[in-house]
Amino acid sequence: MRRIFGLLGVLLGIHVALSFVRPRGATAEPPGDAVKVGIVFDLGGRGDKSFNDGAYIGAERAERDLGVRVRFVEPGEGSDREAGLRLLAAEGMDLVIGVGFIFTDDLTQLANEYPNVAFAGVDYAVAVDAAGRPIPPPKNLAALKFREEQGSFLVGALAALVGNSKKVGFVGGMDSPLIHKFEAGYVAGVKAVCPDCQVIAQYAGVTPEAFRNPGRGKELALSQYQQGVNVIYHASGSTGLGVFEAARTMRKLAIGVDADQYNEAPGYVLSSMVKRVDNAVYDIIKRVKEGKFTGGIYEFGLAEDGVGYVYDANNRAMIPDAVRARLEQLRADIIAGRITVPSSR
Repeated sequence: MRRIFGLLGVLLGIHVALSFVRPRGATAEPPGDAVKVGIVFDLGGRGDKSFNDGAYIGAERAERDLGVRVRFVEPGEGSDREAGLRLLAAEGMDLVIGVGFIFTDDLTQLANEYPNVAFAGVDYAVAVDAAGRPIPPPKNLAALKFREEQGSFLVGALAALVGNSKKVGFVGGMDSPLIHKFEAGYVAGVKAVCPDCQVIAQYAGVTPEAFRNPGRGKELALSQYQQGVNVIYHASGSTGLGVFEAARTMRKLAIGVDADQYNEAPGYVLSSMVKRVDNAVYDIIKRVKEGKFTGGIYEFGLAEDGVGYVYDANNRAMIPDAVRARLEQLRADIIAGRITVPSSR
């Protein structure tokens, strides 16, 4: 019996010792009173190489830099989204974030039900009144909006300048006002540098499922390439993976969206229109952490480093210096207000 007790004592001692050991590079657990953040991802979830991953990166940075605690929820079908948001709100999170415009109605309802919880919606669809003026969201809800049309304008100009064709392509996910912003800015950018160029624009569908249909993306892209398009810009979530596959097959070019998507088809991704969801998510978490959160509409454009395009060692050889200079002048003109980019078709 003494041997058994002795063995138990040794095991207990090892357990206590190990409780003070952390793997190399691990960060300490945030204190119990740390700000608690809950994030519900959109369709496509983690690994979409797009705005869900951007939200994750921003939240990870907030955990590391600000010491907040973040819980992630990855829903399945549509009904799970509202349930995920409601669960986090009921658990008393300090901030609940929904990633994607399809959370708009659920966030609005829950913000009214839980007035002591801060909410934020990435791509929240702000309603307008009869005069076209935006209707502010509830006071505890932050609408994180992006000027996607501005970044899309620049990659539209890029597509026209390097495409060596009078035809350029666009593949959208869900046929919706949000994705129309990408298309409108892209078309305006194309026309700014090539007035007689034609933009062939197509959408994968009319429901949220259109953002996760690579097969449909490939089908649309192959059709456009076969019509003489050399560059296609996609704004379609994981459906865009099919666009990249078509670009490889046809040995033509594609432009990614939301995040740097070069690694999806190295050598065939001309650039990506980056949407800094990570910056927006980090910013709103930081406001909650510092007690400076207020509801309202937050917009992130070129001037706020909210959108842009990728130009780095991977694609520098694909973009001539003269084209790069032209794009930077267009960027400066947009920021200065000399160019107004349309946000609707």
